[in-house]
Amino acid sequence: MSLHDRIRGESYHGTVFEAKKRILITMSKALRLGENATVTKRKSSGVEEYIARCPKEAQGDLARVRAAIRAVAPGATERTDYYRMPGYSNPGVEFYDGMFAWFSFKKPHIRLHVPPAAIQAHRKELARYATTKAIVSFPVGKEVPTRLVKKLVKASLKAMKDKSV
Repeated sequence: MSLHDRIRGESYHGTVFEAKKRILITMSKALRLGENATVTKRKSSGVEEYIARCPKEAQGDLARVRAAIRAVAPGATERTDYYRMPGYSNPGVEFYDGMFAWFSFKKPHIRLHVPPAAIQAHRKELARYATTKAIVSFPVGKEVPTRLVKKLVKASLKAMKDKSV
């Protein structure tokens, strides 16, 4: 029996081959409908789901960080497929699949992930927050400084675009 016969499911019904069969059927239907079978459109970016899975006391702060990032980079693509946390990509950035900023929750902090250059450029303003090379941690329960988040995201986008040139 050939692999093609197995994938078509004529006489072999293993789980791997059944999955491949479903993929082939889906792609065939998409091609018949004139759709691009290699690109799947997502109904949501997954960010709402990420925030909803976090503790209630962190959800408001996460939403504010999200709003600040979206305000600074309105054309950015919001996604969760890169590191499985909310992140933002821009077609003008050639590194990290266009990614330039992420945010996450790790008890007891709301964390903003940006390139080291963005953190270095705002070292004085970040003195009262816990930082690593590429993460700024804001304590849950205290107001997230959205103005600072916006500055960091702008610096991140600029740093990543400059790196792409």
